[in-house]
Amino acid sequence: MTKKASKATAEGKKEEPVAKMDIEIEDQDAVEQKPEETATDDKAAGKEELQNEKTEVTSEEQTNDVTAGKRIEESEAKAKEWQDKYLRLSAEFDNYRKRTLKEKTDLIKSANEELLKDILRVVDDFERAMVHLDKSNDINGLKEGIHLIHGKFSEFLKQKGLKEIEAKGMAFDLDFHEALTKIPAPADDMKGKVVDVVEKGYTLNDKVIRYSKVVVGD
Repeated sequence: MTKKASKATAEGKKEEPVAKMDIEIEDQDAVEQKPEETATDDKAAGKEELQNEKTEVTSEEQTNDVTAGKRIEESEAKAKEWQDKYLRLSAEFDNYRKRTLKEKTDLIKSANEELLKDILRVVDDFERAMVHLDKSNDINGLKEGIHLIHGKFSEFLKQKGLKEIEAKGMAFDLDFHEALTKIPAPADDMKGKVVDVVEKGYTLNDKVIRYSKVVVGD
């Protein structure tokens, strides 16, 4: 029995390292499996984080798109408003221009109408003088009538702002006179002055409408 017990004891001792080795192998497998699980967890966490970032970026882009869309709509509305204002102002100005042009044309027509009505009075006087000219032998009376008509017509022109330019005996002035020719001055004090007037000049409201055509002493 002693030999059997010793043998059993020896076999038991030999079996213990095997069990320990199995445990160590299992522990080692567990240790080796842990990095793989950790890597898998990291990948999952990375994917989730990336997905969250994509979601945030998408939300931000959508917000920016909405903001940009609102700004574009506001800009388009303002542009349309300014365009409407421009069209209204353009139409109003065009109407104003047409109305002003019509008023100006009507004013010129009415002014000519009043002027012609006043001239007709002088024409009536001339016609009456012509009738007496054929019937009367009184030359002095006809002369006096013509002088009266001339005076009346000259006064009418003055009332309308027309004035005769003084020329004869005056110093030659380019602003009012137009020299047709030069002749020897009849006297020393007439040198550079108007010796004779060929055609009278006139001003209308102080504006020259016709220059006096004159002969200048040299």
